[in-house]
Formats: sequence, C-alpha cells, structure tokens
Amino acid sequence: MPLYNARLVPCSTPTLNTYEQTPTRTPARISTRTPARKKAKELAKYLRNERPDYLYMKELFRHLREELEITVPRQQQKLPYVPTEEEIKRYYQVVWDSENLQDAILIKLLLVTGVRVGELVKIQLADVDLGQCQIRINDGKGGKDRRVPFPATFKEALGLHMQTMRQKDASYLFESSWKRPYSERGVRKILARYSHSAGFVQSISPHKLRHFLLTWLKKQGIDDAAIQPYSGHASRQSLEIYSRLAMSDAQREYDQVIGRFPV
Repeated sequence: MPLYNARLVPCSTPTLNTYEQTPTRTPARISTRTPARKKAKELAKYLRNERPDYLYMKELFRHLREELEITVPRQQQKLPYVPTEEEIKRYYQVVWDSENLQDAILIKLLLVTGVRVGELVKIQLADVDLGQCQIRINDGKGGKDRRVPFPATFKEALGLHMQTMRQKDASYLFESSWKRPYSERGVRKILARYSHSAGFVQSISPHKLRHFLLTWLKKQGIDDAAIQPYSGHASRQSLEIYSRLAMSDAQREYDQVIGRFPV
C-alpha cells in the first residue's frame, strides 16, 4: 500500500516558490567577428576604385592599426647557437684528416672571413687579391660590394688552390667538375657531412661559422666599428659610426688578432 494517496488536481495558480517562478535569463548573445575573408570582400568594394598596390595597402593598414590602437606583437629573438673554440678545433681536425684539400680551403675560408654562403659561391678567382690578403665580395647582401680580409698565413694554401683551379680553366674559386660554381645547398651538405663525422648533434652551418668568427673577434676586444666594414652588416643606428672607419684601419685590427685564431 502506498504511503500516501494523492490526486493530480489542475490548478491555475502556480505553487512554485518565488525563486522557482523567476524565469531564467538568457545570457546576452556574444557578438562574433565577421570572418576575415568576408570582411576583406566588403573592404575590397571600397578600395577597388583606389587602384591600390602593395605599398598603398601597406601604408593603409599601418594607419588602420594606429586608428584601432593595435600593436604589432614582437617575437622574442633567440640568440643564435655559436660553436665553442673546442668544437671548432675538433670540427676542423676532422676536415683536415679527410685529406680533401678543396673542402679544407672552403671551410677555412668561411671561418676566417665570415662571408655568407651566398657570397662564397659567387667568388671568382679574379676577386682574390693575394698581395693585399683581401677578397672582393660583389653584390653581397643588400646588393652591396665590399672587401673581406684573410690572414697572411692562409695566403700560401689559398694560392695553391687557385693555381689548381686555373689549371682546370675554372672561373670561380670553388667550381665543380662540370665547370659550374658550387651551389649554396652543396656547400651546406659538405659542412653537414663533417659535422656528422665529428659527432655533433647540431650541424655546423656556414652561418654558424660566420657567427663564430664575429663573436670571436669581439671577444678579442675589437669594436663593432672595426668589424662592420668587412662583415657586411648594416645598422641604422651605427651607420654613422661605421662610416668613419676605413677598410685599412679595420684590417689592421683584424691582422693583430687573427694570428690567435683557433684553427
């Protein structure tokens, strides 16, 4: 027998308490952004008559960011990995033990000049001045020409390599048997092969060799102003300072310390 007996009686007056009678409020609808592609089509209707080009659009959106107070987030720059002196010594020892003279000259040139790989593959035999211990870099980064020094102790080995290349009727300092200059990819593969042989976890790239030289020169106490004339760097803040130093002055400081170079 049920504990109680109740009938369902329809009633016109709600029996719920005050709290239950209060209707639940629907949260205000959160406004959503118009999809970027759709908004771009809308903006295009207004801009088409302006016949905009890239520079116009770049300037337009710069002003839009200012009007909307939008700041451009800047990514934190990571410091580049720079090999240690011990790593460079171990690396170059592996290169030397390979008895591949052309590879040894190529890697030593990257080490003592700090040229970029794109500049290295463009060097022609006529660009090398053994008398002044300088190499002319044509159309470097930013379309600029410059000269880079190399140590006098490297002159003999480099001269022998040049003589061999001339006997092969080569035009470039580093040229394949197909009479073509080395490619940037080919140079990177050469360096990576020796990195593997040396047991390095991180491959030694041409840019890491460049970082090593420039970092090493700074550790020797050479000022940025003495490095920039042949490093190929450009800085708005320092151009005025750098322009006061002649290449002859820069090479004099280079010659004073390069004899202590680890390889």
